[in-house]
This record gives sequence, C-alpha cells and structure tokens, in this order.
Amino acid sequence: MTLRCLEPSGNGGEGTRSQWGTAGSAEEPSPQAARLAKALRELGQTGWYWGSMTVNEAKEKLKEAPEGTFLIRDSSHSDYLLTISVKTSAGPTNLRIEYQDGKFRLDSIICVKSKLKQFDSVVHLIDYYVQMCKDKRTGPEA
Repeated sequence: MTLRCLEPSGNGGEGTRSQWGTAGSAEEPSPQAARLAKALRELGQTGWYWGSMTVNEAKEKLKEAPEGTFLIRDSSHSDYLLTISVKTSAGPTNLRIEYQDGKFRLDSIICVKSKLKQFDSVVHLIDYYVQMCKDKRTGPEA
C-alpha cells in the first residue's frame, strides 16, 4: 500500500479551522506548549490536515479514494488531539495519534505502545510511516 494525502479542496489547507486554534495568550507558553504549537503549525502547512471533521465525513471523503490515501483531522475523542483517517483494502479506517511527554505516536494496545516509535512532530510521524510503506513496496520481494 502506498500512502498519499487527500488535500482539502479550496485553499490547500490554509485557513483550516481547528479546535487547537491559534488563540494567543499574554503569558509566555511553557516549553511543551511551545513545542506542541510548533508541531501543529507545521502540520497545518502540509495539506494533510483537515481540522474539525467527523468520522463519517472522513469516511465519505476517502470512500472513493485509492488505497493508501489519508488525511489528518482533529480527534473526536477528548483524550487525543488528532486522528489519521486512511483508506485501506478493507475500506476507510482511523488511527488515533497520541501526544504524551512532548512526543507523538500512533495509539495502540498497552503491550505494543512502548515499542512504537515516537516523533517530535506529526509530520515526522507521517513521513516515517509513508517511507516505511514505500520501502516495503520496493523491497527485495517487490
């Protein structure tokens, strides 16, 4: 499976509204808050990020897309910031992105979580898994 992003129609993601908006504060943000804000700004510039979208809206967007097409949206679950919605051979599915201790990783069952790679940004997380899929396709058995 090759991963490819589904970009928002219109302005390529610029001005996408998010629950994690850019509301400013007169106080200096903590280092962790500043890292998170930077990571979310970086994500907003990719074209992958769709902002606030329901699971059903994401499924509808991906329904006719080629396998491997994905988008990033705000998570509807209050314990998570973001969700990856991706078209698989079985149809659209969703993977939560966990943010803890300044790092992003895919959510998983407890016994696997500690083995999952962690990243400083969502962009690095996506780049890693996209490259992994490309490597798998072009490996010795391809």
